[in-house]
Amino acid sequence: MQFEKLQKDMIAAMKAHDKIRKDTIAALVSGAKKIAIDEGSRDNITEEITDRAIMKELRAAKEQYDSCPDSRADLKEEYRNRYEIISAYAPKMMSEEEIREVLTGRFADVIATKNKGQIMKTVMPELKGKADGKTISKVVADLCK
Repeated sequence: MQFEKLQKDMIAAMKAHDKIRKDTIAALVSGAKKIAIDEGSRDNITEEITDRAIMKELRAAKEQYDSCPDSRADLKEEYRNRYEIISAYAPKMMSEEEIREVLTGRFADVIATKNKGQIMKTVMPELKGKADGKTISKVVADLCK
């Protein structure tokens, strides 16, 4: 996701007086800026940084929604809307089949060791941000059997 697109969408939401959308996108922009500042690249916010911020906010929104009691229907609806808005910006994650293809293709030599820790250490930098860590771990466990 391009950082500039997020900013333009936030401005469009402001103009449309869509408070929930504006606040949600503003949180994404803020998160991307914070990560960039922490890494010392304040003026150069890359797609990778933006995607990490989006995924972090997506996890937080899901956690909020899941932990909200059913008796608070108003809050639950707000959290669901927030989650859906963030989901629209989230990068598409690889499926188990796609992860399995990448692992058996590019990392066949490491998988042959059957050392799950070593495999995860090798493949995570390659797949970070492209696939969910839990899914990667599950595929690696299956391949090590």
